[in-house]
Amino acid sequence: MTVQEVKQRFGIIGTQSALDRAVFKAVQVAATDISVLVTGESGVGKENIPKIIHHLSHRKHAPLVAVNCGAIPEGTIDSELFGHEKGAFTGAAGARKGYFEEADGGTIFLDEVGELPLGTQVRLLRVLETGEFIKVGSSKAQKVNVRVVGATNVDMLEKIDKGQFREDLYYRLNTVEISLPPLRERKGDIHLLFRKFAQDFSQKYRVPAVRLSEEAVRILETYRWPGNIRQLRNLVEQLCVVESDREINAEVLRQYIPEIDRRSVPARRDDALSQSEFHTEREILYKVLFDMRNDLNNLKQVVSGLAGASFQAPSASNQDSSLPVLRTNESSAAPEVSRYMDLPQDDEEETLDVDSAVEPNERLSLLDLELETIRRVLERHHGRRKIAASELGISERTLYRKIKQFGLE
Repeated sequence: MTVQEVKQRFGIIGTQSALDRAVFKAVQVAATDISVLVTGESGVGKENIPKIIHHLSHRKHAPLVAVNCGAIPEGTIDSELFGHEKGAFTGAAGARKGYFEEADGGTIFLDEVGELPLGTQVRLLRVLETGEFIKVGSSKAQKVNVRVVGATNVDMLEKIDKGQFREDLYYRLNTVEISLPPLRERKGDIHLLFRKFAQDFSQKYRVPAVRLSEEAVRILETYRWPGNIRQLRNLVEQLCVVESDREINAEVLRQYIPEIDRRSVPARRDDALSQSEFHTEREILYKVLFDMRNDLNNLKQVVSGLAGASFQAPSASNQDSSLPVLRTNESSAAPEVSRYMDLPQDDEEETLDVDSAVEPNERLSLLDLELETIRRVLERHHGRRKIAASELGISERTLYRKIKQFGLE
């Protein structure tokens, strides 16, 4: 089936390229049994992807079981997913099948999979790796043939860094990742979706469909839609039920979008989403650039006040033989120079060459600066990555990736 045929069959509205790419990937993986992780903000329609995958696969005649992992209490989620035996806990009056057993031969959709407790993650990993699970209160392993499709609206890598999600489970779930774009990145689809919902509610409530004026359409496409498609659908339903005039102008629409005057403010993202790595690297570069700029400014101030000054090796009478002595009338300058310059310790006098001290650093690229900073911090802490990562303000995992990237192992 083509992408367009699939969208028509499953009621997916939109022409944006990222949406078409997500549908295309779902069609491509449907014939296989590999695990899929669907990512995207809350309300973007992630539940459509497992439907496409299941109904276009050889499992289409078996059950498709959807489970909202975030809605099940931590104390009962193992029992809900894997079942329990009679007497396994207080109130377990009889044996019960779990969702995995119910989905045997078919597909199980684990929505909000990032909210699973760590103990449940271990059980899920065993199912994915061996196809086996153990009911709560039992010691006997059971086989199950089920395909797993997960979905999340949180940054999984950040949860891994915080120790809230197992890294091995993440990579086992994320064999193929399908990402759905937020509604604010689908401006050309917003009015199409509005008209589709207007027709749906017109039939449901047996009233004429609402329409938008040109100015109202512009407002609709300008708004950032933090609740995505779900928020748009609720808005259309309100307009359809409450408004007696079927022509919705800009003034009326503003009453249903109270945040419209703050539309230039970025919508709240779910945690950090996929940009956490970008922010981490950017912060490293900013730190390097600011430190270098401060050092250069201090160096230039010192040099400008010491024109014609020369340096001499320390005599035996110096209190600290490791510090060079500056012969100058500016008594306060020596500590500053010794702080920012690695001065020679021979008996010959040398003139400070500002250009040779400054220009090489100024010619460094951002990658060179990042590499040099990480190398120096690692050397300072004798390769102890945990301490180095703390000083750099990044996680050990990010530092390990940088070490491999720059060949610092």
